[in-house]
Amino acid sequence: MADGDRRPAGRLTRWMLRRLARSPAAWTAVALLTAGAVFGLYWFQPWKLFTDEQVNEVLSTPAPVATAPPSGAPDGSGPAGAPEDSPRPPGPVLVAEGDFISHEHTTTGTARIIRNPDGTYHLELVDLDTSNGPDLRVWLTDQPVLEGQAGWHVFDDGEYLELGHLKGNVGDQVYELPGGADPGDFTSVSIWCKRFAVSFGAATLRS
Repeated sequence: MADGDRRPAGRLTRWMLRRLARSPAAWTAVALLTAGAVFGLYWFQPWKLFTDEQVNEVLSTPAPVATAPPSGAPDGSGPAGAPEDSPRPPGPVLVAEGDFISHEHTTTGTARIIRNPDGTYHLELVDLDTSNGPDLRVWLTDQPVLEGQAGWHVFDDGEYLELGHLKGNVGDQVYELPGGADPGDFTSVSIWCKRFAVSFGAATLRS
């Protein structure tokens, strides 16, 4: 292209840019696009899919729940007037546990409910490995753990107890149950993305 052909095109481009710079509509469009990009980055946080947050909290060394009946009558009721429950062991006790299955993201590890010597409870996530993501929470729920997409969205359909934000997507971590919470009310644990109402992975809790 000759220089004479390039110069008019260049002058036209500069003229269009000056017009756009003086146009309120153009600045409004730029502002909206910028705000949309910032909101999208905040909402989806795509960089988290490529980064890990590792946690290495101290776990219990629990004893299993005693299943043998108290000594006494053959049916395990014990002598008349005797308490039906065995004395609690002095250390932490394993109440329930289960292995994670994958939902929207590949998830492995074990969840377990521990009863402390003072009668309180906590949840331990052992060797957890899942994807990082926005607004991940740890939920105890009364919903079944289902394979595949059928199980991705069920955990907010019933009762659930939120134990807090997921501390990290990799490693061992501990979550205290609030006072008065009965672990027997819950049958599963979900790593729940609250922002998009989807389970990353879940575990059935079995005694």
